[in-house]
Amino acid sequence: METIDALAEAFALKDERRTGWQLRNVSDPESVADHAWGVALLCLQYGDEAGVDVDRALGMAVVHDLAEAKTGDIATRAAEADQRVSADEKRRNELEAMDELAEPLDGHVRELWEEYEARETPEAKFVKDMDLVEMCLQALVYERERRYDGESEHFEEYENLDEFFATAEPRLRTDVGRRLFEAIETRYEAARDGTDSPG
Repeated sequence: METIDALAEAFALKDERRTGWQLRNVSDPESVADHAWGVALLCLQYGDEAGVDVDRALGMAVVHDLAEAKTGDIATRAAEADQRVSADEKRRNELEAMDELAEPLDGHVRELWEEYEARETPEAKFVKDMDLVEMCLQALVYERERRYDGESEHFEEYENLDEFFATAEPRLRTDVGRRLFEAIETRYEAARDGTDSPG
């Protein structure tokens, strides 16, 4: 595959809707590319506070879901029984996708994606937290805008958009991520309960 063709294939992320929002019947949900932009903005805003290499974090944010251009987006569910595919299968599929997609691209792209997946460096841990925080911030936006009907056969245990917070909280690993999560969750609960006054 030539570089231009690989980039054109990566642009599928601009049309790949985030599955979690679709399962919850959110109207006109964000794409994976929209999500990556949100993660990048959070990295730019909070990277210095987290004490990470902001440029490296930004690069990671841009490529962290690149494999989904080929695999599609697979939502993380709170209950293991609700997962569409196992974590091992998801990882195998994404590795195969990156073998094909990243090969003609600059080696830095694959390197950043692998660093993010390994979650060992401060930057990778921070970007993963911003990935989770972005999801919660998007849930707050959708809740404030009432962009879903609340009825879905995919969510029996959790009401509203609560499952997104339930899946995020136990995976947070940084102080900045936990602080942002708590602030967003408080606003989300107020919006859900009708007592929110953004401003």
